[in-house]
Amino acid sequence: MKKITANGYALAPQKVNSVLKQRRVYRDPTELAQATAELIAQNILNSIFERGICYIAFSGGETPRTAYRILSENPRGVGIDWNKVQIYFVDERMVPPNDTESNFLMVEQELLSRIKIPQQNIHRIHGELDAKQAGDLYDQELRVAFVNATPKFDLILLGVGEDGHTASLFPGTDALHATQQFAVANFVPAKKSWRVTFTLPVINNARNIIFLVSGVAKSQIISTLSRSMPDDQLLPASLIHPTTGNLEWMLDAEAASLL
Repeated sequence: MKKITANGYALAPQKVNSVLKQRRVYRDPTELAQATAELIAQNILNSIFERGICYIAFSGGETPRTAYRILSENPRGVGIDWNKVQIYFVDERMVPPNDTESNFLMVEQELLSRIKIPQQNIHRIHGELDAKQAGDLYDQELRVAFVNATPKFDLILLGVGEDGHTASLFPGTDALHATQQFAVANFVPAKKSWRVTFTLPVINNARNIIFLVSGVAKSQIISTLSRSMPDDQLLPASLIHPTTGNLEWMLDAEAASLL
């Protein structure tokens, strides 16, 4: 993490077999958000150019909030033909779409309400329903969209928790072992709550996956992941490694401070 490039980020040294072997470190959250918005826009534009459509899955949480807002205002974002973009959600809490805890609400406020995108292109998880019902509905929606094949997203944006979880794939939970479903209900004992989440086969089948991590509170788990080997069942984020796609970690300096 020594070299500052003309693009404004520090390229961390490569570590063979490390979960974080492909990573970029930015000076602060603002720079991280700007770079993330640019990368999302570029992925969308590339996908539309190459295949005429873009399938993208967003995560909630505070870290990507600014990036979504910038994407809605960025000239490259404004230039996107949103009619050709299908937006999905990586996971959701079991709350109504107008609840402050809803991942959908955050993305709606910061991005969706600010762009011209057909409502039928927005595929939210119905968190107001029973978790199993919502999980089954989302699984079926994915099967229809991708004609029963494992979904092939052009871009999936992920975060990581201080316990190493990503999406709503928490350590020791049943969803980690789901291989036939595309989306499932998952009970999280540590949160005493149900979630609906993409499964590992869906995430790992993406063309591009970006982990977005910010803040000193995440520095310890980033340090732990940097020393871990892939497929550590106690660190669900280490289970993310695309079968044929690209994986990149984007961190701010505080999150990377222990590397």
